[in-house]
Amino acid sequence: MLLTPRDGAAAPATHDSQWSQTLPHGYDPARDPYRVYLDSLDSVESRRTMLGCLDRIARLIVGDSAATGAGQPWWLLRYEHTVRIRTLLREQGGDTGPAYSPASVNKHLVALRRVLRECWRLGLMTAEDYQRAADLPSVEHTRLPRGHHVPDRALAAALSVCEDDPSTAGRRDCALLAVLYTTGARRAEIAGLGMEDYDAGERSLRILGKRDKERLVYVTVEAATLLDRWISVRGRTPGALFPPVSKAGRCRQRMVDGRPQLAHPTGQAIAGIVARRLAAAGAPPHTPHDFRRTFIGELLDAGVDLATAQRLVGHSSPATTARYDRRPERRRREAVDRLRLPQPGGSPSQPSPAERSR
Repeated sequence: MLLTPRDGAAAPATHDSQWSQTLPHGYDPARDPYRVYLDSLDSVESRRTMLGCLDRIARLIVGDSAATGAGQPWWLLRYEHTVRIRTLLREQGGDTGPAYSPASVNKHLVALRRVLRECWRLGLMTAEDYQRAADLPSVEHTRLPRGHHVPDRALAAALSVCEDDPSTAGRRDCALLAVLYTTGARRAEIAGLGMEDYDAGERSLRILGKRDKERLVYVTVEAATLLDRWISVRGRTPGALFPPVSKAGRCRQRMVDGRPQLAHPTGQAIAGIVARRLAAAGAPPHTPHDFRRTFIGELLDAGVDLATAQRLVGHSSPATTARYDRRPERRRREAVDRLRLPQPGGSPSQPSPAERSR
């Protein structure tokens, strides 16, 4: 158990007692800081991610693998507790498994700080206690972006598989892969695209990114041809640009304000489409983020300036975009290629050409 008595407060006991303590005067269960924080997030993906982070932290605190963050008295956490949580995340992860990566630890710390802020906003803890408990340094790290470059031949093979599939899903997936490859959009952004977001005349797509930031991206002429062909099959019904397709070949619908709209897929569904089409093509597995990584690398290889590439992919900082630049990697590899490994069998008394030139 992480929490211990402090200043006369009752010590949390078990998960069943919900960190048993005397509830603060005027506490309303409907104002649960866990729920309030999650409700403040606009993105479904963000809510799902942060819910998972807080639930894992709750399990660390109460020592119960079935615990969740709902209904827990987060306002009891003090600086010594949050420091311990940070250490446990670094050492063992949230489910007593392998230690989390620094980036994952920092994501959990963000969730922890934000739920503590809601405790303060709701009057459940003082400003001083909140500031101390939330004063946690992020884990410093420098890592290369995860993932791999998507080779042209892998995409070509996957597109061929889609072209050979005359079904509705085949037409949809062909256009989806083309849009993914030529925009570098995140999988959640692709899932959120609506029919109204596509301007065929400009070959542009309006993307709603993180923190509700909108940006325009553009598809190539070839990708626009595939997209227009898909729309001729999809129809002009309002709703998702790439809706789920039933086994019968019909786009799934839902009712919105009494009117039918095509349903939006999840980001995981987009990843599933990519995985299935690449597997059917016999290509190595890749994720939607690999397509994003490839898009950024191709732009920078083509001489596009960093600021333009940053705006196209929706990064908040050009430093993030620069991490995907493959050109320094090539220069380092070319530098190493100038070296020559000595061949076996050489006489130790005879200097090598490199040694003679020194």
